[in-house]
Amino acid sequence: MRTTKQLGAAALATAVLTATISGSTLAQDVEGSVDISGSSTVEPISLLVAEEFNFANPNWTYRVNGPGTTAGFEQFCNGETDISDASRSIREVEVENCTAGGVTPIELKIGIDGLAVIASTQNDSIECLNFTDLYAIFGVESDGVRTWEDVAALASELGSTTAGWPSGDLSITAPGDESGTWGSFIEIALEDIQEARAEAGNEAAAVDPSTRKPGDIYVASPNDNVIIDGVGGNPNGIGFVGYAFAVNNADRVRMIPIDGGDGNCIGPDEQTVADNTYPIARDLYIYPDQGRIDPSSESFNAALAPYVDYYLSEEGQSLVSIAGYVQIAPDALAQMQAVWAAAKAEVGA
Repeated sequence: MRTTKQLGAAALATAVLTATISGSTLAQDVEGSVDISGSSTVEPISLLVAEEFNFANPNWTYRVNGPGTTAGFEQFCNGETDISDASRSIREVEVENCTAGGVTPIELKIGIDGLAVIASTQNDSIECLNFTDLYAIFGVESDGVRTWEDVAALASELGSTTAGWPSGDLSITAPGDESGTWGSFIEIALEDIQEARAEAGNEAAAVDPSTRKPGDIYVASPNDNVIIDGVGGNPNGIGFVGYAFAVNNADRVRMIPIDGGDGNCIGPDEQTVADNTYPIARDLYIYPDQGRIDPSSESFNAALAPYVDYYLSEEGQSLVSIAGYVQIAPDALAQMQAVWAAAKAEVGA
């Protein structure tokens, strides 16, 4: 993990034994306010946890926004928020920006999400897609691809044997570069193919890992509801979005099974996402600022630590499933509790 706070094995074991977080720990009479921003995927989880915490602590208030992971880290590293929600781990350059801004991010994994490739329920032609097909639709070499016939031609050129493509104009609604979902999708589904194409001498692929450029074919939005509307409202629509959003809109979009390279078409569900048999899955995080739990710091916020305590309790973690995502395993939760306990102990919180 590329964060400023990590534990060795011995410290981890000690912290697990001394952590005070338990399955039903919910602080009472907490006052103050917490400001959270970042991933629109993590936003529903943080919001649900905040609502439950506020129910027990009516003098504790909150603001939860979802402008996207990258935008959230910009705010966080500028000292504008207490917690940054993220659908990817923090990048080295973002850690450097935070350090320059006097912010110390603590990386805490809080759930797992699949990235669902979605089509309109009116589009029943596509039965399964592989990563080559996804590259033909979304990749950097697809800027001239405007119809499903173009997709089929490029996919075939790239070596795909997928058949049964739709016909007509191509319409994509999906995240843009301000979204952690966008970055995760590239890293998991597109980047290896792009790198191989670049190494083979393809100039169009010899750029930083990315998707095709947004425009009239590819409408980019950090708002998952906009993506659902765009894909679900067009018979030729396709896109990708967090698994939970796709499940909650199953009457409007359908999830396409994905072949990760072994010839097996696997659709996302709670089990396949949790056991990593679904090829496009990623971890979800929250990043509290350690300085804001330090009583000696000018940025100290007494309202922050009790909220994170609850987030990492068994009770708080149950809300991950209620929000439609996959909980982390008990041993992974114990590790996150230990990381958090050690970060608090270091500053006397």
